[in-house]
Parts: sequence; structure tokens; C-alpha cells
Amino acid sequence: MAQSMTPVEDAMRVKLSEAFNPSTLEVYNDSHKHAHHKAMQGSTSRETHFRVVITSEAFKSKMQPARHRMVYALLKDEMAREGGIHALQLKTRTPEEEERQKQREEAESVNA
Repeated sequence: MAQSMTPVEDAMRVKLSEAFNPSTLEVYNDSHKHAHHKAMQGSTSRETHFRVVITSEAFKSKMQPARHRMVYALLKDEMAREGGIHALQLKTRTPEEEERQKQREEAESVNA
């Protein structure tokens, strides 16, 4: 079996899917945008900076900081390992929040 070229991203997807059963899960690897940063000097990893958009019922009745802590706790191993996640940008929503966002975007596009 061939080894994955994106083991950190793959692990993130599996863990997030299993823990949160998301209706939306988008994982963006933005590492290439940060490779020139001083903190990345000498790093051979191409999986250091990620953006995640996740919609899950698990976030209901939780404020954003609590939601983010849930994700950070889940990905602690990927964040702690050498060459692992250096930066993680999160957008965490409930299905209702996602629906309201879609309605706002549709209304804005109609009014534009």
C-alpha cells in the first residue's frame, strides 16, 4: 500500500469525522502560503497550516471558544508532533448557523 502524501490532513479528516459526524467538513492545507515564514525555516513538513470549516450538531449550545477547545483537544497529537500542525484556523458552526449563513449569502447576492 502506498504511503499517503498528506498523513496529517488524512488523520485530521478521520478524527473530525468520527468525533463530530459533520454535515460539512472542509479542510484546507495553507502550508504553502507560510513556508517562507521564519518559524518554518528548516521544516520539511508540507502540513503545518490548516483552515477547517466544520458544521456539526456537537457544537449546539456551545460558544466558539468551547467549540475550538473541542477540536484542539481532538487534534492535540497532530499539533504536538514535530512537523505537525503549527497553525489551525477554525470556523465551527451548528447546522442552524450554517443555514442562516447560506440565507444571508443568498439575500446578498440577490441585492447585489
